[in-house]
Amino acid sequence: MLEKVIEEGEMVQKGDVIVRLKNNDLNLQILNTESQLAYQTNELRNTLIGMEQQKINNKQQLLSIDHEIERLKRNHEQNTTLYNKGLISKEEYLIAKSNYEYATKDRELRFEKMVQDSIFRENQKGQMNISLNNMQQNLRMVRERLDNLNIKAPANGQLGSLNVEIGQNINRGERIGELHILDNFKVVAQVDEHYIDRVNRDLSATFERQDKQFAIDVKKVYPEVRDGRFEVDLHFRSEIPDNLRTGQTYHIKLELGEPVNAVLVPRGGFFQSTGGQWVFVLDASGKYAEKRNIQIGRQNPVYYEVINGLEPGEQVITSGYELFGTNDRVELK
Repeated sequence: MLEKVIEEGEMVQKGDVIVRLKNNDLNLQILNTESQLAYQTNELRNTLIGMEQQKINNKQQLLSIDHEIERLKRNHEQNTTLYNKGLISKEEYLIAKSNYEYATKDRELRFEKMVQDSIFRENQKGQMNISLNNMQQNLRMVRERLDNLNIKAPANGQLGSLNVEIGQNINRGERIGELHILDNFKVVAQVDEHYIDRVNRDLSATFERQDKQFAIDVKKVYPEVRDGRFEVDLHFRSEIPDNLRTGQTYHIKLELGEPVNAVLVPRGGFFQSTGGQWVFVLDASGKYAEKRNIQIGRQNPVYYEVINGLEPGEQVITSGYELFGTNDRVELK
């Protein structure tokens, strides 16, 4: 590692450089690629210059040939007129004719050769351009790898843990830190396995923060049960609490059905002694408590639901009963 740009806990914007890294092998590869690219560019430039020079030479040759053909044509026409008048020999007439026809055919062959040479040079130029483009693309890719050595924030958020030190070797794919996305939280809840058949997607839930209720919905239910609990993911329905942070713990009220009136008893140490089969219920005067059988139904992290044995408003002792022995009645002083 070369430099730590942003420290843990700071707010970052998408694209901000968090850590700068250095790779000497990659730098050497870039230098070699740039050197090869410069060589190929120079070769292409020389080839283009040579092609332009050859094109000019071809035009000069054609101009000279056309000039010579024009001269031979006039000579042939003059000799034809003179021959028809009997002023020159047939041999002179045939020589002028032969020279003109030879020059005309030679011009056609030379022009065809120039066309073929031009096509070959254009193909050569295209191949060199392809090779040059490939090298430029390779150089861009290598430079992108060099730019990617700068570890950047993938989104807006708050930088969490950052486990790197200057001089440290970092391997590809190694986890070095964590970024908290503060505007896109999800809630992970642990639910007792007793409710696994009743919890499903889109169930509503609420939790309280800063004296305000926030609505969340179940989005994913994981089927694995570990240590008597299974996990669910919940997403905020609309409003998200301010200053929410990863790792905070809250009690969530998950609605498994329509709300109903029920007699509830706070969870306490009595359950370890009685298994939820009975409790000590205080009389109206509050001077003593008597043992009474009850039936417990549903439960959550805070309350037990009492189906039978208690009436609304009655008070029970919810602490542990280890000191009460086998007594059915306890005097309160």
